Amino acid sequence: MLQSLGLGPNVEAVYRGMLADPSGGVAELSASLGLTETQVRDGLDQLVDLDLLRPSRDSPGALRAVSPDLGLELLLRRQEEELARRQEELSRSKAAAARVVSEFAGLHPNTEVDGAERLVGMDAIQSRLEKLAHELTHECAAILPGGALSEASLDASRPLDRRALGRGIDIRSVYQDSARNDPTTLAYARWLTEEGGQVRTSPLLPPRLLIFDRRVAVVPIDPANSRLGALCTRAPGIVASLQTLFDQTWDSAVPLGADRPRPTDSKPTTGELELLKLLASGLTDEAAGKRLGVSLRTVRRQMSALMERLHASSRFEAGLKAARQGWL
Repeated sequence: MLQSLGLGPNVEAVYRGMLADPSGGVAELSASLGLTETQVRDGLDQLVDLDLLRPSRDSPGALRAVSPDLGLELLLRRQEEELARRQEELSRSKAAAARVVSEFAGLHPNTEVDGAERLVGMDAIQSRLEKLAHELTHECAAILPGGALSEASLDASRPLDRRALGRGIDIRSVYQDSARNDPTTLAYARWLTEEGGQVRTSPLLPPRLLIFDRRVAVVPIDPANSRLGALCTRAPGIVASLQTLFDQTWDSAVPLGADRPRPTDSKPTTGELELLKLLASGLTDEAAGKRLGVSLRTVRRQMSALMERLHASSRFEAGLKAARQGWL
């Protein structure tokens, strides 16, 4: 029940056992919980690390369980702080990746300089991807923003993914949450997972990114203008930064088979929260929709629903109330 807060089943059982019988020792907990004494000791150590067990003032050398209302609040606060730290790291990685890519934007088409090659035209990009897929030995990581993917793009990817998976290559892909609403993209993502790949989704994604064996990366030169082509780089420093960006995005994404939390009167979903942040930053409905990979109609429908839940008569009032509730 408490695994989402970092407590495994054994650790949770030990915590409950300590709450039920504060005087129980390792042997008593082992007998009552059906765990080995080693498992009980490991659980006690983890609970101390999580600050859910503290030294007893009544019995020197013994431990006491922190009450659930206080202890679980501390865990939630720690998770919120960790999430904020990871989001800050992700923002820095995005900025660093954008600066690096812009430095190579002036490369001549389809020529390689210092380990970087500018690819212009779909044929050049597809040829390079086919070659990189053929050379794969371990893994391929992909960030695919924009919601629904074109049928042509999926048709081009399927044989490459099938061959890679057949050779035991680890494929991890992050789609935008809105891709779940497109039958074609969703069917492809499900096919990929059935074949052995891993797919997660997130409401807000950095620009498109492909990384092959942690040594070659392919990114758009300008995410807003695909006609400028793609950048293929083997520069270790650049690839390492982009790999960090992928890892952070992957860690915060949700597996395809897991449902996003449904909205409640007290808390917005992750997607709604990102929408509020984008609009609060000054983006128009249309620009926010592009960042989230959803239509203008969807943005306005979600904003209307948020205003209703916040009992706000205007967007300005909705923003104020969202800030007061700690959403922004």
